[in-house]
Amino acid sequence: MAHDIRIVTEAELRKAVPLDHAAVDVVERAFAALGAGNVVMPPILSMDLPEANGEVDVKTAYIPGFDGFAIKVSPGFFDNPKLGLPSLNGLMILFSSTTGLVQAVFLDNGYLTDIRTAAAGAVAARHLAPEVVTTAGVIGTGVQARLQIKAAHLVRPFGRVLVHGRDPDKAQACAADLARDLGIEADVTDAEALVRNAQLVVTSTPSRGPLVRAEWLHLGLHITAMGADQAGKTEIDPAALAAADLYVCDRVSQCAVSGELEAARAAGLMADTPPELGEVITGTHPGRTAQDQITICDLTGTGAQDTAIASHAAGVLGDAGTVIRA
Repeated sequence: MAHDIRIVTEAELRKAVPLDHAAVDVVERAFAALGAGNVVMPPILSMDLPEANGEVDVKTAYIPGFDGFAIKVSPGFFDNPKLGLPSLNGLMILFSSTTGLVQAVFLDNGYLTDIRTAAAGAVAARHLAPEVVTTAGVIGTGVQARLQIKAAHLVRPFGRVLVHGRDPDKAQACAADLARDLGIEADVTDAEALVRNAQLVVTSTPSRGPLVRAEWLHLGLHITAMGADQAGKTEIDPAALAAADLYVCDRVSQCAVSGELEAARAAGLMADTPPELGEVITGTHPGRTAQDQITICDLTGTGAQDTAIASHAAGVLGDAGTVIRA
């Protein structure tokens, strides 16, 4: 028997699904379910395609209580700009949790991934950053760097942001955009000054070597590291992870092979199993217990976040998209 499937484009999704408190809340709900142990979430299917200078990741999760579950296919082909094409694209497919039938296909080209990733950063800041943040910092100057700061500002409104990037012109452009969009002061600086002068720092780069040194850490600092999402990537000095009062993973099994935990364990550090963000949210593990603690959250991206944002999108789209019978 035929059923309706909604096809939604990136442009339609951008109009309907902003980065706001609702998006943060639904992603937080997904992490809470992870922390409670109720989520079915297989390991990430990841293909490295060196001959094409590309990679493909597939993520999914079933969350009890959600009407649907998503499967996300996320290709990155990094020679595409030479052809006048974007490096990243992809889509999400939302299935009914009751029947398994396809409910929607979101041709988002990575937009929903951007939103759910930024929302995860806000969840981390909400539960781990100091209660008062006057200065935030971001290492990285791309789309996600901007979104991470905007998401953090939702939960810890600050009046100043520091920006650091390898390309000074891109760093200046990022700072100008954030100053305009958030109505705050924004300055470009080096990585050390950024870390030493901020209470909340986000790293959002594809780096394969530490960008944040252990000796830069200071009391009352929170760092959200979200650039490391493939084996070999790292942004944080392994010694910094060991020096922090609390190090939290989004998913330990993922961080151990593709996050900051991978490099730390290779260095002979962090042998114990760290807590997960969901456990902090549900209260089964303490989060920040004092304002002068140093905390680090390692975000590699989970299928639960994809199911959460796809379900959220389905709920706010209204009549957007094209309905087909299949």
